[in-house]
Parts: sequence; structure tokens; C-alpha cells
Amino acid sequence: MLTEFPPQYAISYLVIAGGGAGGYNYGGGGGAGGYRSSYASESSGGGGSTETPLTVSPDGSVLTVTIGAGAAASTTNTTSADGSNSVFSTITATGGGGAGHTGNNGRTGGSGGGGSQSGGSGGSGTSNQGYAGGNGAGSSYSSCGGGGGGASEVGAVGVAGASVGNGGDGGDGVQSSITGTATYRAGGGGGAGFRTGSTGGDGGLGGGGDGQAARNTAPYAVAGTANTGGGGGGGANDNAGAAGGSGVVILRMPTANYSGTTTGSPTVTTDGDDTILTFTSSGSYTS
Repeated sequence: MLTEFPPQYAISYLVIAGGGAGGYNYGGGGGAGGYRSSYASESSGGGGSTETPLTVSPDGSVLTVTIGAGAAASTTNTTSADGSNSVFSTITATGGGGAGHTGNNGRTGGSGGGGSQSGGSGGSGTSNQGYAGGNGAGSSYSSCGGGGGGASEVGAVGVAGASVGNGGDGGDGVQSSITGTATYRAGGGGGAGFRTGSTGGDGGLGGGGDGQAARNTAPYAVAGTANTGGGGGGGANDNAGAAGGSGVVILRMPTANYSGTTTGSPTVTTDGDDTILTFTSSGSYTS
């Protein structure tokens, strides 16, 4: 007698890591968290192709979900922190790179952090997850930071003039309809400007925070938006770089196969014949 096993089913995913922090003191924008997608024909970050959905058996296996934290704000003249990785089962998205500060380079990450004043280089992005950060620019009289890399675009280079320095814009994120609503996520943070008359870089579409325009002048650097993986904006002279946004994991599967067993309190919605789980804190799904 043959033993019959329940059929396997596919889980589509969107896994986004935490964003990097913006840089202190004419800092660059933080890099967006790495972006990996297997939904429909949508691309992953860094120009990568759609990945293969995860095939599972309805056998009670526990698939872990880890949500990467955004990097903490940069409040001293030290290297900005990277965002933390997000994980779904065997799928890992890399945390966004911290931005450069005080003439230093941005860090490598899911998307790279922007470089700081005086030509600090932007950090590299991770293949098929995100793009590089932009370079900083200028001298002691027109310093500015480069934009953080986003999931779909390189961060812009800072632009220095005779007495002003305009921060580079953060790279845009990628738009996904995995929840049933088209939404941008994983935008890079904007770089910092120099002084009055300068502009801070705009955060990239998808939760990137704006850079500060001038020293001790509001609005200050803006944090990356929570659960988008957006990078934090860069701080102007002797001002803090903003925190990166936390990551997110979104799973989509046929409602007929959905087990209903989760931890971590994901938001559960439906779209057509599919059930969608949106995790904003760590947990698990049991197949």
C-alpha cells in the first residue's frame, strides 16, 4: 500500500534588513537594508532578478523570522553603525551600511552608506540586494555628504559650491505589491548639507530619512522609517546622524495551504486566494 503525502506549496517572500545610520558631522546618508523578493516577477534590490519562492511541506516545520533592527543614531564623531540582518528560514538580507563621518567613507552593506565631507567614498552595496552610496564632496568651506544607496538606485553625490554644500539624495527603494498594495521600501538616507543656504539631501522613496541642511538648524537629520529598512539622514557640522529604519518580512501563500500557526503576532491579511503575513517583529510560521 502506497503512503500518500500532502502536496508541497510555495511561500513567496519579501525580506528587508534594517537600515544604516546617517553620519555625524557633514555625514553621508545611511544605506538601506538589503532587499530580497521572490514575489511574482518583481525584482530584488541592486537590479537583481526575482528569487525563487521557498517550497515547503505541510509537516509542522517551524520557519523562523528575524526582523533586523535599524542602526542607532550617530551622536559622536565615530563610525556610523550598520543595520542588522533580517532572516526568513534560509533567506538572509544584509543590514544597510552606516554612513561616513568627518571625511570618512561610507560602509558596505545591503545598500552602501554615503561618504562624508571632502570626498569620502560611498560604500558598496551587496549583489542582488542594493546599490552603493554616493561620494561626499567639498572642502572645509563647502562640505557635504553623499546620499545612502537604495534598493533600486545609487545614492547621489554631494554637490559643493563656493560657500555652500548640498547633500546628495538617497537612492530610491523598490516598489512591491506583495501585500496587494504597491509600496516602496528600502530607500537610502539623504546626505548632510554645509550651512545656511545649503540643502540636505532628500531621503530616497521607501523610507529614507532626509539629511540636515545646516549646522544647528532644524529640521535636523530624519530617521529612516520603521519597517521599511530606510537609511537615516546625515547630520551637519557637529550634529548627529539619524537612526536607520527597522526591517520587515512579508510572506504570501495560498490560503488553502495556510496553517494558521505563527508566533510574533504578524499582521494577517488576504488578497484574492492568498494569505499575507507581515512580520514587524521576530517570530515564526509553522508550515
